[in-house]
Amino acid sequence: MHNEYATKERANPVQVVIGATGGIGAALCRSLAAKGSCLIAAGRDPDKLQGLAEELGVIPMAVDATSSEQMEQCFARIVSEYGRIDGVANCVGSLLLKPAHLTSDVEWTSTLTTNLTSAFITVRAATRAMMKTGGSVVLVSSAVARTGLANHEAIAAAKAGIVGLALSAAASYAIRQIRVNCVAPGLVRTPLTARLTANEASLKGSMSMHPLGRIGEPEEVAAAIAWFLDPAQSWVTGQVLGIDGGLATLRIRGSL
Repeated sequence: MHNEYATKERANPVQVVIGATGGIGAALCRSLAAKGSCLIAAGRDPDKLQGLAEELGVIPMAVDATSSEQMEQCFARIVSEYGRIDGVANCVGSLLLKPAHLTSDVEWTSTLTTNLTSAFITVRAATRAMMKTGGSVVLVSSAVARTGLANHEAIAAAKAGIVGLALSAAASYAIRQIRVNCVAPGLVRTPLTARLTANEASLKGSMSMHPLGRIGEPEEVAAAIAWFLDPAQSWVTGQVLGIDGGLATLRIRGSL
């Protein structure tokens, strides 16, 4: 880390966004930076991280969230430099739309590793860092973990695992004042989903699946994550919040 960051006001919360260069991660970084957080933007692409650093004044840190060793080193470095970590959000994810019989072993393993394994590694590294100070951990699941959608078997399994992980970790670490919560978005307009949202027919079909009649924007999911991270929500833990236009819970017919 550059020395100029070491002089940041210690009263500001020290927060870490993993997957900071993705659509939701970048929106979250903009939200937290605007609130004055001492923000570490972590991800695999050094060039994109540097772009965020230049735009927002955040601290870039290249790390592979699926590597236990890299994540442990990353969190240890942050604690050494800033004395603590107050909040961590894992915004790492992938998208695979295939039925089970067409999903290869490689695709299955990749989907689990990118989504569920990275979430577990984040929880493990974050809780170790927060054991004495408490804090907030936020994971990103999906509406498909809570409602059955065709051709989502692998990603639904991985995202459902994240829900289970969040709830169990919330129970385990409540005594340490570590809060663990989860957001479960519907389809959001990000670079990851561009293949779906750029196709007019696909986009219209997706919009019609969401009771509110549209897909989500990254800033809407980021706002929910920021809310969970906020120390003002110190009595909120073990929650799964659907940011999905009603996709996971509502079915509508006709019009008023």
